[in-house]
Amino acid sequence: MIGLIAAGIYGAHLHQEGGQPAPTAAFSQTDLLRATFSFCGEGRRVTCIVDGDTFWLSGQRIRITDIDTPEINPPRCEEERIKGEAAKRRLRELLNSGPFSLVAGTRDEDQYGRKLRTVVRDGRSIGDTLVDEGLARRWDGTRRSWCG
Repeated sequence: MIGLIAAGIYGAHLHQEGGQPAPTAAFSQTDLLRATFSFCGEGRRVTCIVDGDTFWLSGQRIRITDIDTPEINPPRCEEERIKGEAAKRRLRELLNSGPFSLVAGTRDEDQYGRKLRTVVRDGRSIGDTLVDEGLARRWDGTRRSWCG
């Protein structure tokens, strides 16, 4: 438990204002979390994927802080829906593929009560993988259109 607290403090130290990681931040902690994620449906949500940047883990809603993915509920256009569904599927694959860590930033929660975390595996943000694959953008504090 002390190790998890220390890792969280260390991760928070690596973050700049707004809960985003510093560009050169290297995450160095042991990945201890593991779960099997499904897609969220109706009813109680425990451990499931909502969309490409939001999921539930053990009954707690998590918003990935370093990325923005296309909306799927509701999408603003068909292009956004298609890319948003792809991001959702890929996030599920990434989270289900092995242990990971959640790193807190300077803000613990957003206005919707979601925990703000960077998801890390082997010292690398999973958000970076989604960005590299064209399924997400770096979160810069503003929502931009995924349409046309």
